[in-house]
Amino acid sequence: MKAIETPLLIVGAGPFGLAMAAEAQERGIPHTVLGEPMSFWRGHMPAGMLLRSACDWHLDPTGVATIERFLATSGRTPRDVEPLTLDLYLEYARWFEEKKEIRARPAEVLRLDRRDGRFVATLDDGSTVTSERTLLALGYAYFTHVPEELAERVPAEHRSHSSDFVAPDRFAGRRVLVVGGRQSALESAALLAEAGVAIVHVCHRHATPAFAESDWSWVEPTLDRIERDPGWYRRLSDSEREALDARFYAEGRLKLEPWLAPRIGRPEIRIRPHTRIVASEPRGDALVVRLDSGDALEVDHVLFATGYKVDVQRVPFLAAGNLLERLERRDGYPVLDDSLQSSVSGLFVTSLPATRDLGTFFGFTVAVRASARMVARAIVES
Repeated sequence: MKAIETPLLIVGAGPFGLAMAAEAQERGIPHTVLGEPMSFWRGHMPAGMLLRSACDWHLDPTGVATIERFLATSGRTPRDVEPLTLDLYLEYARWFEEKKEIRARPAEVLRLDRRDGRFVATLDDGSTVTSERTLLALGYAYFTHVPEELAERVPAEHRSHSSDFVAPDRFAGRRVLVVGGRQSALESAALLAEAGVAIVHVCHRHATPAFAESDWSWVEPTLDRIERDPGWYRRLSDSEREALDARFYAEGRLKLEPWLAPRIGRPEIRIRPHTRIVASEPRGDALVVRLDSGDALEVDHVLFATGYKVDVQRVPFLAAGNLLERLERRDGYPVLDDSLQSSVSGLFVTSLPATRDLGTFFGFTVAVRASARMVARAIVES
């Protein structure tokens, strides 16, 4: 069994992990990155998806290997490519890895332990990685969420989560009910219709959001302030924090991208606001879903675009190791300090699990650069 030792272990090779690797390299911090680069984006996002973020949400904490710089290599500009396609963003991520010479080890962590003041990661290839510090850049993969009461009303063989909605064309000719009313749900409906689905119903308990351009101009300055003064967000009053998070929520959740409007105007798409599933029953190979509006829909599949909910107990390698019992948690989230460090000294956590203590922004790629710089600064200064 191969034993690797490293000062910093980065678990996860998505946007947060890649940005951290780039910053560690810039700072001269020896490190090891575990994970298949951008695996969640490649394996759990649908073909044809467009990003809500623009070219300014790049990965490089130094501001050099930006999306604009990547586009310039082929004579393109942001105006040529926005809104960004999933494929283009993945091309950029590959270019970024090469430019920064990031060499992730495509291995899965089976368990993570704390032993004699160090971290020991046991990998699926039989090797171990021992580190002084560890950053968990977990992303969304472990936290898919379907409300329990809805899951109970739809048989498992007839449902899936939008994180597994990779190939819309596999539903061609079929009837699908999408549960959810935000950008992900409505874009899923558009992709299904464009892939030849017979009919797409969309039901959600709230009003359908308006098609309006989101204003993200204030987000990066806010992250810059958090980075310069890490305690600022925590010092805000409860009402001030709630207002800041509500503003971000309003831009990200209470609006739909204008470019989506013409795509969901197709006759195959039936949007049903202010409705929810109350029951379902099999009918041959199909399923009859009953809504609280009194409607009964015969469909072949139910796609839940119901988001994500953090509970670190659901992370298999944490559940298998000895860290959970030492990790202070609140509402399923790890309790983090102003440098993204948990109650376990040397264990840092970023991305979605950091949103409770550092703000909603940390669940989005806009925060990858600030996150990397905050963690690197804490490591260098300790």
